[in-house]
Amino acid sequence: MDGGGESAKRGDLRIHDNLDDLATDLADFVAELSEVAVKERGYFAVALSGGSLIGLMGKLCEAHYQRTVDWAKWHIFWVDERVVAKNHPDSNYKSAKDGLLSKVPIIPSHVYSINDSLSAEQAAEEYGFVLRQLVKTRVVDVLESSDCPKFDLILLGMGPDGHVASLFPNHSAMNEKDEWVTFITDSPKPPPERITFTLPVINSAANVVVVVTGSSKAEAVRLAIDETPEQVVPARLVSPSDGKLVWFLDREAASAFIASYSVESS
Repeated sequence: MDGGGESAKRGDLRIHDNLDDLATDLADFVAELSEVAVKERGYFAVALSGGSLIGLMGKLCEAHYQRTVDWAKWHIFWVDERVVAKNHPDSNYKSAKDGLLSKVPIIPSHVYSINDSLSAEQAAEEYGFVLRQLVKTRVVDVLESSDCPKFDLILLGMGPDGHVASLFPNHSAMNEKDEWVTFITDSPKPPPERITFTLPVINSAANVVVVVTGSSKAEAVRLAIDETPEQVVPARLVSPSDGKLVWFLDREAASAFIASYSVESS
């Protein structure tokens, strides 16, 4: 298992020895998906998460991608967002703007942030409405079998507890099946109020990428991709129904799975 990737039942694994190699591979992967989507649909609808993911995506700001990526066709969404002001340090919008969006020629009206003046419930409802309008016009594609939005790419990080987006272990939001966007007011990680895509939307994407680095998340990675884990973490429920799942891992994050895989294979 190395940077070339390996197929597994839980998706394709791309394991890298260092963060720079991971960031380069991720940037190349995203740029290629962008090119394909723009050729096929005329748009590239991508949903971002927060955390260290944005730092790694900063590779896309480099000159090569500035020249080759058709940024004007990108439409940017958030898989989850903290209900805080856009200039707040906890804002995923601020993180993405500072680390990526302000450095590439994306059209401002193609960036869909939440209305941070609303309550979490109202912000989730409004964000869901915005999504429905963009699905109607096919800026965001649709998964015909479910009528869910079919994003060209959803980018996720993962916490040490195995949470993705703002879907935390044993939280009722994990069970939401009807709404595209839901809200929580009791996040186990601060800040408490958030909006988040639901699992049906995440699993309707054409491509889902999960980016995980660091030894603190190694056990959660193992639980997410092992064939027979002793417990189910939220990341394990990410399983695109008609799309591709790819894990971008550094060797530290992959270490527990590699050890388990080696034992099972021997």
